[in-house]
Amino acid sequence: MNLSDLEIAKASKMRPIQEIAAKLGISEEDIRPYGKYVAKLPLKLIDESKMKGKKLILVTAITPTTAGEGKTTASIGLTEGLNKIGINAAVVIREPSLGPVFGMKGGAAGGGYAQVLPMEYINLHFTGDFAAIEKAHNLLAALLDNHIHSQKNTLNIDPRKITWKRVMDMNERALRDIVIGLGGPAQGVVRESGFDITAASEVMAALCLSKDLMDLKEKLGNIIVGYTFQDEPVRAHQLKANGAMTALMKHAIMPNLVQTIEGNPAIIHGGPFANIAQGSNSIIATKMGLSLADYVVTEAGFASDLGGEKFLDLKCQYGGLKPDAVVLVATIRALKSHAGIASANLKEPNPKAVADGLPNLEKHIENIRHFMLVPIVAINKFSTDSEDEITVVTDCCKKLGVEVAVCEAWEKGGEGAIELAKAVKQAVNTGKSHFTPLYDFNWPIEQKIETIARKIYGAAEVEYSVKAKQQIKLFNKIGLDKLPVCIAKTQYSLSDDPLLINRPSGFTVKIREFDIAAGAGFIIPIAGTIMRMPGLPSKPAAENIDIDADGNISGLF
Repeated sequence: MNLSDLEIAKASKMRPIQEIAAKLGISEEDIRPYGKYVAKLPLKLIDESKMKGKKLILVTAITPTTAGEGKTTASIGLTEGLNKIGINAAVVIREPSLGPVFGMKGGAAGGGYAQVLPMEYINLHFTGDFAAIEKAHNLLAALLDNHIHSQKNTLNIDPRKITWKRVMDMNERALRDIVIGLGGPAQGVVRESGFDITAASEVMAALCLSKDLMDLKEKLGNIIVGYTFQDEPVRAHQLKANGAMTALMKHAIMPNLVQTIEGNPAIIHGGPFANIAQGSNSIIATKMGLSLADYVVTEAGFASDLGGEKFLDLKCQYGGLKPDAVVLVATIRALKSHAGIASANLKEPNPKAVADGLPNLEKHIENIRHFMLVPIVAINKFSTDSEDEITVVTDCCKKLGVEVAVCEAWEKGGEGAIELAKAVKQAVNTGKSHFTPLYDFNWPIEQKIETIARKIYGAAEVEYSVKAKQQIKLFNKIGLDKLPVCIAKTQYSLSDDPLLINRPSGFTVKIREFDIAAGAGFIIPIAGTIMRMPGLPSKPAAENIDIDADGNISGLF
């Protein structure tokens, strides 16, 4: 009988959080418990002098299928495997958003026997970090509308040029575009607005790129909420909003400590999506891990062209981080999908289709090498994968001079990731990684975008709409041109067209407009059509989630 992820999690024996903290050398006095099995970690535990010589491993992936390729499962499994071979390792990952939990993908706590616990608690609200981000974001929206209504708009804000929407941690397409202020003069100024999902909030992005509470306060103050009638940017500190916003984030800025199924430390913090934001956990959490463990395994959302690139170009440059190796997760089913095999037929053995899908894997290997880093391919094994199919992938990796390991962490936990753990240990100890970012922040905006598009996506050209060109002129004028770029595009293709599978070539990336995250510290070129507020699928995962009279939850995955 195959157990569900939730059943496996419930059957696992958890250790008191004090024991998990002790594994990292943290005293009971230095944790802030949230019940028996979760704790907040104070920022004073970060010690950059203790980070020297520690190893940072990034886990990314090839272009995924709609179900995802198991990066979080592989990250947790690798951490279990490293501990099994005698290495003091911790996994540092993002927090789940309720959008995917109730939508199509489900939770983000790993799967099978490679999970973080308590799984239900982590996937449903957790310690309230997302709620704090949501409240801080919406407080700014309320203060903005109140300024226009009650304070006679002394900042001269043009209501037609307000860019700050509201957020909620839920998939809700009906709220993407709305009109607010209806009902007469007492209800405020009538204008168009909308909602984004909380993971897309600039407050989330700022949290994950902050170094401490006062740095967060400064970043929140620099958020641009709109423009005046003279096209001058209006920032949150002009509305006197960032003090109260930061007060709401007092506890949310502290990373969360939980445990893996095998009782190893897991630090979870932040949750920006990788197709619309930077897609990785906070700099604070990563540095916390490097201060306390010898090896830190962390993942970035989607593939190397999205979360991977943004982790390396944005997070690492802002945080002064240098990865020692990159694990590239691949699945047989994704490779077959890139060969054009229909979803209904992905379970059928088809070595030729796997071979036809290999150009996608090869491109992601190439992407990692652009950063002068050593890639290790992890084949996330499913029960339907045949040995012949796996051999096709391992032979390809050997020809490219890339280490490859089969990862069976979902089925076997740490035992199933020992091969991968040994490959990672060998790779980081060779010292062959010499991390080099793809671009310099001081480059012109167009040069930064085109470098990513050509080198990482494989594009032939980049095309800008009239609106995008006008926005670039504005950014140059107001001094935002030296910020890094965080390109928003589809996760289902290396290009900006989700229908172009495998390794497309000769395509043009079309930048239709920009968003700006001046507080967090990046510019967002939007390629193709990207939804910052997803909708629920026709069969939402929420329909399968239930609870009984004793409080036992079912249907969560």
